[in-house]
Amino acid sequence: MIMNLTLPRIDAQNALDLYTNSSPHDLFQMGKNAADQMHPSRVRTYVVERNINYTNVCLTGCKFCAFQKAPRSKSAYTLSDEVIGEKIQALLEQGGTQILLQGGLNPELPIGWYEDMLKNIKEHFPDLHIHGFSPEEICFFADLFELPVRKVLERFRDAGLDSIPGAGGEILVDRVRNIIAPKKCNTEEWLGVMREAHTIGMFTTATMMFGHVESVAERIEHLDRVRQLQDESLERREKDPDAAYFTAFICWPFQPGRTPLSKMERFDPLSGKEKGPEEVLLCGPFEQLKMTALSRIYLDNIPNIQASWVTQGPKIGQLSLMVGCNDMGSLMMEENVVSAAGTTFDMQLQELRDLITTTGYIPVKRNYYYEYLEAPPEQAKCEV
Repeated sequence: MIMNLTLPRIDAQNALDLYTNSSPHDLFQMGKNAADQMHPSRVRTYVVERNINYTNVCLTGCKFCAFQKAPRSKSAYTLSDEVIGEKIQALLEQGGTQILLQGGLNPELPIGWYEDMLKNIKEHFPDLHIHGFSPEEICFFADLFELPVRKVLERFRDAGLDSIPGAGGEILVDRVRNIIAPKKCNTEEWLGVMREAHTIGMFTTATMMFGHVESVAERIEHLDRVRQLQDESLERREKDPDAAYFTAFICWPFQPGRTPLSKMERFDPLSGKEKGPEEVLLCGPFEQLKMTALSRIYLDNIPNIQASWVTQGPKIGQLSLMVGCNDMGSLMMEENVVSAAGTTFDMQLQELRDLITTTGYIPVKRNYYYEYLEAPPEQAKCEV
């Protein structure tokens, strides 16, 4: 259910002022207040899923990525149905309910390969939620197979795809995209995939990877483009109850290890001026918490904000619940993209639940649609 905040909607200039001039305490408190307004019970949720990167072959050459491999690389791979099935079975044995299915842009796989993969997963695991194929992948398929974006989405939906992740959003400003990933889809194309998905009833998430060559103003522009599309999608849903929208937003800082972008000249995010890489402090936990709080305040029409503990560690994920997040995100059984850049954090289920509990909230397992998969205790109904 969508619940708009009762606080007045802020604009881009308000957001920039908040980020640059407010004390951290005030910004964090505002983020927490916004989250508590939208989610007044003591429940804070999590999901058990597995990332399955079906291929690491990719043509884009993104400067922030250490995962991709050239088509003829000795370390290139494409997973078989058998391997994918084994990964899913292991997930289900751990109580998992969904997979995040993503890969590189592999020019050697026909569209039937993707449809058969989806059909095979649904045939063997009919209750599994398939969250897969970023807007960048959808744009690539549309171009490669000479099909409209909507047709690609419809064919994949009919084959078993349930929802679309927000990966590939990076920063939704073309100046930035042209520097860090010039071969990727542009801002309008990324948003266009999400618009088409919402129109045909496929729910999606939105993301932001910050802390590289963008300014704070451009981060806020990204938030604004997401908020505008959500307004449009919610207005459509009022007329068509089968239409969909963004269910959640997740942001995380760029992880530079082993990536070409780590050696590029980058922007100082506050001044907007170019500086050498040795002069720019990488975004860390403090900046992550600030962006999380600002995202919760600005995205007043997106119901859920996920913590991104994978890049900053479990304790920062825990603190995220105190500045604007209502969800700890995924207990990931597998993660390959961020870890390829040298950032590796792991967490067991009980640790995740304990982190939520010791923050004063009650952990509840959910599905993709944020429906509870276990009954919360009676005290969870009490407001924070």
